[in-house]
Amino acid sequence: MRTRINEMDFLATKGERVMKPESGGKSIPDYYGSNVFNLKTMRNYLSEKAYKSLSETIKNGGALDPNIADEVADAMKTWAVSKGATHYTHWFQPLTGLTAEKHDAFIQPDNEGGVIVEFSGSELTQGEPDASSFPSGGLRPTFEARGYTGWDPTSPAFIKEGTQGTATLCIPTYFIGWNGEALDKKTPLLRSMKAVAKQAERLANILDIKTKQMAYSTLGGEQEYFLIDRDFYNARIDLVQTGRTLFGKAPAKHQQMADHYFGAIKDRVMGFMEDLDREMWKLGTPLKTRHNEVAPGQFEVAPIFENQNLAVDHNMLCMEVMQKVAKRHGLACLLHEKPFANVNGSGKHTNWSITGPDGKNWLSPGDNPHENERFLIMLCAVIKAVDERAGMLLASITSAGNEHRLGSHEAPPAIISIYLGEQLTDIIEQIEKGSGAKSSKQGGTLEVGVDSLPKLPRHASDRNRTSPFAFTGAKFEFRAVGSNMNLAGPNIMLNVIVADALDEICTQLEKAKKSSKNIDKAVQKLLQDIIKKHKRIVYNGDNYTDEWVQEAKKRGLPNLKTVPEALKESITPEAIKVFERQNVLSKREVQSRYDVYMEGYETIVKYEAELSATIAKTTIIPVALAYQSGLAETIRSVEAVNKTQSTASRKLLKEVSKKTEEALSATDKLKAEIATGSVVKMKAGMKALRSIIDSLEEVVPAEQWPLPSYAEMLFLT
Repeated sequence: MRTRINEMDFLATKGERVMKPESGGKSIPDYYGSNVFNLKTMRNYLSEKAYKSLSETIKNGGALDPNIADEVADAMKTWAVSKGATHYTHWFQPLTGLTAEKHDAFIQPDNEGGVIVEFSGSELTQGEPDASSFPSGGLRPTFEARGYTGWDPTSPAFIKEGTQGTATLCIPTYFIGWNGEALDKKTPLLRSMKAVAKQAERLANILDIKTKQMAYSTLGGEQEYFLIDRDFYNARIDLVQTGRTLFGKAPAKHQQMADHYFGAIKDRVMGFMEDLDREMWKLGTPLKTRHNEVAPGQFEVAPIFENQNLAVDHNMLCMEVMQKVAKRHGLACLLHEKPFANVNGSGKHTNWSITGPDGKNWLSPGDNPHENERFLIMLCAVIKAVDERAGMLLASITSAGNEHRLGSHEAPPAIISIYLGEQLTDIIEQIEKGSGAKSSKQGGTLEVGVDSLPKLPRHASDRNRTSPFAFTGAKFEFRAVGSNMNLAGPNIMLNVIVADALDEICTQLEKAKKSSKNIDKAVQKLLQDIIKKHKRIVYNGDNYTDEWVQEAKKRGLPNLKTVPEALKESITPEAIKVFERQNVLSKREVQSRYDVYMEGYETIVKYEAELSATIAKTTIIPVALAYQSGLAETIRSVEAVNKTQSTASRKLLKEVSKKTEEALSATDKLKAEIATGSVVKMKAGMKALRSIIDSLEEVVPAEQWPLPSYAEMLFLT
């Protein structure tokens, strides 16, 4: 039995637990990136020759010059030790969706019974962590345990501060098997970035755009999350083990009034946010925005856009640091896509774009006709890619958690469509007609310089929060990504499908240019053909309505609601060809990932079902039976005195008895369904049991209910 307390008493006791780290009076520029071995820091530790070589590697990709490896390693060690580091680790991202690390000390025994502190170039650039228990989908049998980590110099090493005054040097690495096959998220991400950069550079050559750097994809990942008091979290074994509540009745008031959204931030939460900013700024992560989200207890943090590889690493770090900082404040940070049923779920809005070899954003209208022509080609390449590969895109964001979120409470449905806004839609319609239109529907315009292409508006899009894939000005926002996902997955897929679309576009334009055709007219014809063929993917309306579901069906757009349906899209013959054409994943690597993700999904559903049955049978039903017994005894006592039947009380007793019996029956049925191994049956069994348990919560007294309620968790923070 749990004791309920009022909100003021609760918050008074929690206020004593908040601990704020000292900032030492330093301004942000003083400590920003202080725990990162970045270019600014390297300059102080490397020779001029080594610095120039390494900075060139970082800016343009490629392997580290082996001639400077030892100097770089020693410099990195010297810096790390000055920050309190005693160990180093190759920090990598296996297929679990989390990060992994194995620590080694900077020590070597000397000949006098002591040790020396050292770190070699070979230790920096390559490791062999074993790590054979990570899922590999058959790529790496346990008896063939060799796995290698290799330094990714394009993502700088950083320091993780410990709790005992020491620290660890973390070296971002990729993780591959004996035959060079990818066992992680970073390896295919780097390959996919290379693929899309290659095609962007081809397009630049076709359009005679001067180049001055490597092209690269960019990313800004907005991170949604919930904060609840840690005592409530610890009292909910379902939250501890699965990240979501398996039972729980929605409170009368939750998010209906939208009064939490962008509201004043509570002091306790602000303390958490301030600490999170400081910790992430020290790690060189450009966190910019923080605010309350729609649901009570829900919040969001967003960074400034970065190189895609670095942005993925920073988001993985951010999720880890969020949970550590929350614990410091007596809170728990929930990153599950749907921790609470019937209220807003949490997503991770992936803002994706391309910086071309001219150093400019290629999803932004430019300052001259050639740049606007390039913008339209990129825009149509994305339209073509998303329409042709919608299933692949959906496969990249499907998971057991996101399956609960998509299509529910402000999450887009499991139908991929593109929002362009009124102005851009008007422009592509004019291009499709080929009528020589030159005007924008509204707003300021930019000259394209081609008679058959219209002028372009500078601000070509409003914002559609219901769209899963929206153009929001100089970028596409992929809103369907789940909050606890590694951003590498959806960005690998975006890079691959856009690279493949650009590949086809560039091939056609190269043929036109080689045959001395007018390239502007060739572009016009190409864009017209793409729009005619793929405009079905563009939808500017409300994606939450049933009407859109029916309209999408008419258009032939896929609506893959379950994980198994969506994941199959990643292993179709055509999907495998796309991965192989762009040299991102082999057929064997694609299949292995499908096997890993399917096994993970089935495992999650099974242990959630097992936990649901256990909580119901051992925690909730005994309380319901005890209440039933006490209620029956009370009725007998009252009726013995009054000599009349307590009609209303007997009705309540009958209701409690009926619901308790139904709960017992549903629990037994769920156990039987678990034994069948059928995911579909287990999910149905959990849903049925939850419905009954939640209805029991409506009649059992609050002080007797054994689990913290939604009202407590969402509002008492």
